[in-house]
Amino acid sequence: MAVVNLFYISLLLPLFLLFLLSIIIRPRPVQIPIKKRHVFITGGSSGIGLALAHQAASEGARISILSRSIDKLEEAKNAIRLSTGIDVAIFAADVRDFEAVQRAVDEAGPIDVLIVNQGVFVAQELEEQKLDEVRFIIDVNLMGSFNMIKATLPGMKRSRKDRGPGSISLMSSQAGQVGIYGYTAYSASKFGLRGLAEALQQEVIGDNIHVSLVFPPDTKTPGLVEENKRKPQLTSIIAASSSAMTADEVAKKALDGIKSGSFIIPCNSEGILLSMATAGLSPQRSYLMAFVEVVAAGILRFAALCFQWNLYGSIEKSRTQKNCGVRLREKSGVTMTSH
Repeated sequence: MAVVNLFYISLLLPLFLLFLLSIIIRPRPVQIPIKKRHVFITGGSSGIGLALAHQAASEGARISILSRSIDKLEEAKNAIRLSTGIDVAIFAADVRDFEAVQRAVDEAGPIDVLIVNQGVFVAQELEEQKLDEVRFIIDVNLMGSFNMIKATLPGMKRSRKDRGPGSISLMSSQAGQVGIYGYTAYSASKFGLRGLAEALQQEVIGDNIHVSLVFPPDTKTPGLVEENKRKPQLTSIIAASSSAMTADEVAKKALDGIKSGSFIIPCNSEGILLSMATAGLSPQRSYLMAFVEVVAAGILRFAALCFQWNLYGSIEKSRTQKNCGVRLREKSGVTMTSH
């Protein structure tokens, strides 16, 4: 009898947990329409932003893209028109300049879906990296996001009653989920987006505006080629642990997540594990995903500790090799001097 009771309890406990989670998850599930709605994308002239513009346009959205280069914007506009037949609006502005951003937003008109996608990235150890470069990364990735949202929010709030649910999506990175050697400035800027997104969602949920965070891995774009030229060797080894994706693949995952109102949007299998391991106090709209996060929490923490063990082992090995190389060069220099 005791065995039978334990069997029934083992069946009922997961069902009870699922039922409880379906009641308590907040914010509640929502669908964000794309068709015939205004989608505004920053960093929209290339890479993930351009791929997002293509996909949203193909689904019948009205598209506006913003970037610094008017020439690249024109190229992007022509490419989208050729592939989808949709004519997009283009705006040349630097996201670090709030007044320029505000003018672009005012000219574009009411926005339903804002995708804050701009980003710059230079991988380098903090000791070697110039502070001007650190400021540039944080100004574009983090302050530029504040500028875009600040400029867009009043109009987005005013138009919600007539236009249905709105969305603000922030393009973070897997380096915004876990700190990585050589990504000091970049990770700081991307981790900051998470705090921004979590607090912002609480502020705008009452206005029927829904926030998403996208966490892509390395993405095969022209920018990645330039980034890899400066990456420390150890950074490249660690980054290779998560497979790179194409811009189109990331854009599809991102747009699907935005449409389903997901707060956290991973883009590959490694990203799903990272998202569950770092869920913490983040909102979760899916009670099924919440169930997985609750049940797998202990296992994922153990996996995360194994990851850190491997990570620090790689760092220690790299440091030892570097020190050996320095000693050999010093010894070689002493030998040549003595001759």
